[in-house]
Amino acid sequence: MICRFAPSPNGFLHLGHAYSALMNARLARAHGGLLLLRIEDIDRERSKPEFEQAMREDLAWLGLDWPRPERRQSEFFDAYRALLEKLLARGLAYPCFCTRGAIAAKVVADGARDPDGSPLYPGSCRDMSPGLRAQKIAAGEKFAVRLDMARALAEIDRPLSYREFYEGETPQGMAARPELWGDALIGRRDIPASYHLACVHDDSAQGVTDVMRGADLEAATGLHVLLQALLGLPTPDYRHHRLVLDEDGKKLAKSKGSTSLQALRDAGVTSEGVRAMLGERMGTRF
Repeated sequence: MICRFAPSPNGFLHLGHAYSALMNARLARAHGGLLLLRIEDIDRERSKPEFEQAMREDLAWLGLDWPRPERRQSEFFDAYRALLEKLLARGLAYPCFCTRGAIAAKVVADGARDPDGSPLYPGSCRDMSPGLRAQKIAAGEKFAVRLDMARALAEIDRPLSYREFYEGETPQGMAARPELWGDALIGRRDIPASYHLACVHDDSAQGVTDVMRGADLEAATGLHVLLQALLGLPTPDYRHHRLVLDEDGKKLAKSKGSTSLQALRDAGVTSEGVRAMLGERMGTRF
């Protein structure tokens, strides 16, 4: 068994990250497996070296260990770009020249939304003529890359499924629902990948057998299973764990300043204290 903990170095880790990392470590240990640390730093603007270093220090403080050097996604842009080019060449993806503002202006407030809550892309660039598309690219106009969901599903032409374990050891057969994402973004305007594309590529490249991550990413699994099928990649087993919530019942987040592990450490909390805190809150023994 090979598990991975894959945070983004765009802020300090909090208790939710600690729970996910400890759950992955416990799973790997129970099965005599290996825990990998992957640094998901494709967002070069928000990823910072100081956050990356703090992440390593926090995980070591929790008593975790992993093989070095870690895989850093920013070192594999050429590999992601090659995947995008293959999907474009097969007619399963297309360039999208729309800005966020333009998309928002075309989508009504009560329109369909993807599992993340974002408005579904209306397909404005999907049927653009080859001539106009070539003209825009030749003029140097920046574009993102979107998956043509209808063509992708027609290419597979079979039901997609995966095994889900949640936090236990009993598998459940799950039907993948990639269509909920519409023409999903798989390559950004400034980065030759999206979280979804880089994630499935790296899980395969690293031989990950069991993906354990937060329940907030469960809906993304359908899209990941579709990308795996299109790219000829294996589908790992999935285990989506509960989220650590704040006093208001909301999930912890770097963006809203949830108390970091670094702050807890500076306040004198021990790693054993964090484990006990999570064990009491989540009913899980580490």
